[in-house]
Amino acid sequence: MIEDIKKDASVRMDKTIEVLRSDFKKLRTGRAHTSLLDHVTVEYYGSDVPLSQVANVAVEDSRTLTVTPWEKTMVQPIEKAIMTSDLGLTPNSAGTVIRVPLPPLTEERRKDMIRVVRQEAEASRVSIRNIRRDALHHVKELLKDKDISEDEDRRAHDDIQGLTDAHVATVDEILAEKEKELLEF
Repeated sequence: MIEDIKKDASVRMDKTIEVLRSDFKKLRTGRAHTSLLDHVTVEYYGSDVPLSQVANVAVEDSRTLTVTPWEKTMVQPIEKAIMTSDLGLTPNSAGTVIRVPLPPLTEERRKDMIRVVRQEAEASRVSIRNIRRDALHHVKELLKDKDISEDEDRRAHDDIQGLTDAHVATVDEILAEKEKELLEF
């Protein structure tokens, strides 16, 4: 029973870290990478689909992405989708190839992004602590119902706290890595 609670808490904490990593991938650093456009959706025959399903996204150089639609008619909708996304990018089309130049980040923009990164990391830490609280609540219920002893309760508390500490440390590592990446010129 306690093992199930710990396993569930661990899985949920791992998912929190996965979400943080995917959110950090969306944040633009000085380099171009294809995951930057992962969350952009394009209208395709009446429904919104991810950009990767209607075009090939590639890195041309360190500051330019190329988007090659699989159908000529998709050039305009893809350009519009990239422009209206929250990335602040301006695509240029040359025939069937769309080039997306990434402007260099200013010092002020880098500081703003670091602030955003820190907020997202703190939200992840709070989420992990909430998962810990839920797990400890379940353990307390088991103790109250006399399904476990006080020693097992104490051991479970220590184990869950250890899980929490490990996951929070992982969040801190990911944050430090992203901050370093954002400060590179």
